[in-house]
Amino acid sequence: MIEPSEKAKRIISDMQAFIRDEIIPLEKKEQLQWGEAHPKAILADVWKRSCELGFYNVMLPEALGGAGLSVVDLCSVKEAAILTGSMLAPHVLGELSGPPRIGHLFKVASEVQVEKFLQPVCRAEKAVCFALTEAEAGSDASAIKTSALREGDHYVLNGAKRYISGAPYADFAVLLAVTGPGQGAGGISAFFVDLKGPDVQIDADYQVMSGGGSHGNIQLDNVRVPAENRIGEEGAGFKLAMGRITLNRLLHCPTMLGMAGLSLNLSLDYARTRTQFGKPIAMFQAVNHMLADMATELLAARSMMYATAALNDAGGDIRTQAPMCKLYASEAAFRIVDRAVQVHGGAGLIRGNPVEWMFRATRMMRILTGTSEIQRNTIAKGILMPA
Repeated sequence: MIEPSEKAKRIISDMQAFIRDEIIPLEKKEQLQWGEAHPKAILADVWKRSCELGFYNVMLPEALGGAGLSVVDLCSVKEAAILTGSMLAPHVLGELSGPPRIGHLFKVASEVQVEKFLQPVCRAEKAVCFALTEAEAGSDASAIKTSALREGDHYVLNGAKRYISGAPYADFAVLLAVTGPGQGAGGISAFFVDLKGPDVQIDADYQVMSGGGSHGNIQLDNVRVPAENRIGEEGAGFKLAMGRITLNRLLHCPTMLGMAGLSLNLSLDYARTRTQFGKPIAMFQAVNHMLADMATELLAARSMMYATAALNDAGGDIRTQAPMCKLYASEAAFRIVDRAVQVHGGAGLIRGNPVEWMFRATRMMRILTGTSEIQRNTIAKGILMPA
């Protein structure tokens, strides 16, 4: 198995100690539950403390205050965070509302935008979300209808975004809207939109499978956005949004495989201690075969992910391998967690049990960030019509 660098190993060790000594005790003190909404005040404290210790920005390049890690190292750090078993682990790395969401924008943002939007995120003072998806624009992302009409020094935005991760606690959104009707992807622009401003409404009165509090809809009703908030050139928004899609597909894998690995570890512990008919259930072939299959699939998926990450770090082309990883990791992670629920029996069906939550969360991963069917389309194109 490909190993992370010594720098990444030190970061992982320090991060694990932080999560063990501060974050997990905080979760217990505040009586947080898997799959339930976590108060923004608690999240903000985690963001700030993680930022103070250097973990919040660790995934950024060194020039932006990050650790300058390779993709192999990034996968290792993300996977290790989930494996701690902390429900707030993704927030330690700012994955849901912080620097990883805006790091690539430093190359195109103006000095004013860097100071007003990007730096506050990196200082854990502001939270951000990415708003693309709409009712009729899911897999066909270029079909968005939200409009941005130029009026002097402002754009007037109208429309609705749906299922936006992080929207309930975000201060602003990187939002895509149509500035050139009839131009397809070339008519889409990106904007920084203040979600606390007038005529913006966040609807978070629903729960996705993984629980409440983390997704919301954004309603825009004649929202006036300064022209200086447009990111890059007019019509360049879709290209900007899709520019990192290949790497992002790969970087979603350590989160999924971290959940799979955590569910395996919890299942091993449970199988060793849960007794039936006078002996641990790990002694029954039906159970230990499930554990063996879980470990085997996890090894296969991790090997694929790290091999692809190493290829990327070496300058290789991963346009076909990255969707392969996202496809296989999401499908395998769900199968692994499904078996974890089976091993846990009735205990695995109870809300609040981490394997019950991971069952729902990994099921979502086969749809979010590009469905398995979209990944197969991309893979087929790559093997049938290689560049």
